[in-house]
Amino acid sequence: MELANGSTIQEFVLLGLGAGQQTRLLLLIFFAVLYTLTLAENITIITLVCADTHLAQLPMYILLSNFSWLEMCYISTTVPRMLFDLASPHGIIAFHACFLQFYIFFSLGCTECFFISAMALDRYLAICHPLRYPQIMSPTSCHALVAACWIIGFLGYILPVALISRLSFCHTNIIDHFLCDPRPILSLACPPKKNVSLICQFSINIIVILGNFLFVVLSYSIIILTLMKKSSGEGSWKKAFSTISFHLVVVTLFYGSVAAMYVTPTVGSQSQMSKMVTVFYTAITPLLNPLIYCLRNDQVRKALGRLLRRKERWSP
Repeated sequence: MELANGSTIQEFVLLGLGAGQQTRLLLLIFFAVLYTLTLAENITIITLVCADTHLAQLPMYILLSNFSWLEMCYISTTVPRMLFDLASPHGIIAFHACFLQFYIFFSLGCTECFFISAMALDRYLAICHPLRYPQIMSPTSCHALVAACWIIGFLGYILPVALISRLSFCHTNIIDHFLCDPRPILSLACPPKKNVSLICQFSINIIVILGNFLFVVLSYSIIILTLMKKSSGEGSWKKAFSTISFHLVVVTLFYGSVAAMYVTPTVGSQSQMSKMVTVFYTAITPLLNPLIYCLRNDQVRKALGRLLRRKERWSP
């Protein structure tokens, strides 16, 4: 919390997206609309799953409803603050608020990695072990899996945040970003900062990102091989592959942008490119994921139809 000259940092200054006044107004409107649409989409999915007794008992939709709640929390950690900074020219954020955003945002990102792996595991068990699937992925075990994703996700970033928050900073408190990201924060820190950087890179990038990514790739590879061997009819093959292809789109969008930001060093070192990539996986993917998962999902469309018909019967 201390500067190199011994004074104490009480706040940081977020430079934001670095846009002009007119562009800031357009961005404010754009992100406000995007945030509203994202909340509406994910609330709709959660409502459908909770209101429909059939979907509420299926592991895939238990995971999907929790994933929608995660996406709402994820975008709410960054976009409201971004909207505030676009409307205000100051961009000042308190020291503790900055590190709280840092912890919550990256814990949610870590949790999303585990949720994507959990959904890959669910599809693997459903397609590769259909007879054992109801016993293995019962509603009780599915809820336990959901709880494990949340708990492990929020435990992973305690040590990195605690270590970085104890660093001394050199003469400035200006963060060249629109959120409290570890890269620009570490760039302000005085030596020794190498050990903290290595801990963050190893524990988060390697264990969480790469580990979950390899698990997802392995799961879907086995699923595709199983479908190719078991598919007796063209229709069943197309339906099963259509389901997992949408899941693979989500995996590609999320891990592609995260890898570009935190695994590839060249992108993270370029300020403007770093901001663009961060905007994509913090604001755009939470909007796209509900559409990708539910756009061609017959069960979701049927549940929506049942819910609308129920409302029509209740209406005077």
